Amino acid sequence: MSVITVIAVYALILIGGIVRSSGSGMGCPDWPKCFGSFIPPTSVDQLPVNYQEIYLNKRLAKNERFVATLEKLGFSEKAKEIANDKSILIEEEFNAVKTWIEYLNRLAGVVIGLLIILTVWKSFPLRKMDKWVTILSVFNLILVIFIGWIGSIVVSTNLLHWMITFHMMLALLLVSLLIYVYHRSGRLIKSRGVKMEVPKRIELVLLVGTILMLIQIVLGTQVREQIDIISSSLGDMLRDEWVGRIGLDFLIHRSFSIILLGIHVLYFFWAFKYTLRRSQVDLWSQVLMILIILEIATGMAMAYFGIPAFLQPIHLLLGSLIIGVQVILLLEIRENIQFRLNTN
Repeated sequence: MSVITVIAVYALILIGGIVRSSGSGMGCPDWPKCFGSFIPPTSVDQLPVNYQEIYLNKRLAKNERFVATLEKLGFSEKAKEIANDKSILIEEEFNAVKTWIEYLNRLAGVVIGLLIILTVWKSFPLRKMDKWVTILSVFNLILVIFIGWIGSIVVSTNLLHWMITFHMMLALLLVSLLIYVYHRSGRLIKSRGVKMEVPKRIELVLLVGTILMLIQIVLGTQVREQIDIISSSLGDMLRDEWVGRIGLDFLIHRSFSIILLGIHVLYFFWAFKYTLRRSQVDLWSQVLMILIILEIATGMAMAYFGIPAFLQPIHLLLGSLIIGVQVILLLEIRENIQFRLNTN
């Protein structure tokens, strides 16, 4: 069940990328309903004449509560930033295509919530063998609810950039925990395959690569924020000029990819040298390198071909998949190291 849920979360990340690349993030101005209904309208004629004012007021009321919560938690600067952000006051006109794209995104989120509930239910028979499988499954359910609430704040703040980044990082945390639950429960049911003598430095270089990849994803969201601003200022025209106008953020993001590639080439060399062919570590290491090469290739294609809209969600999905594969490898390598220590 955890595997199915992981696949569903990645599907949601892809859909989320499509939502953003198509500018559909505010296709539904309220949450969890869409234009006050569980089935959104297909025409503006189905909405009140002053619908923009109605939903703007609803979003502002929710933002006031969110600002108050941030102030109570001690984040007064962030609260002040949101309270004074004039972009939040912009209310988009109804667009049926964008509304239904965002609606499908939300339906996918509901499916994931149901899958998480099933995962919790499936984990209870294992609680006597390993209580952490059940505890983490329940935590994942709480995390999904929290992610849903953050999603509602993303809508109410009119896609505030740092909130989108935070929402994305929470999704990656959910994927990582689901993978860990699957790995941990798998050890209770069956053997994890042949154990190998894996040097500690392989784990360390992969851990560095994982941390750098997370930083790269954050850098990528900053580039995306700049693209959104430039796109809006140019009326979504002149795509060939967008990259040239980004400036330092893009240069840092591009240069960082070279460092990432170097770290992972070193990891792959050591993994190939010290692990058995066709072992889990060997196979997943090959998948990791393929994903990294594809990630860099899609990044280059966006830079040189005017940021094609269809490549943006693919680039995002590849980056997310890299994190998932890195987590799998870290768990597999750690298990091999622990086995070696226990048998010595």
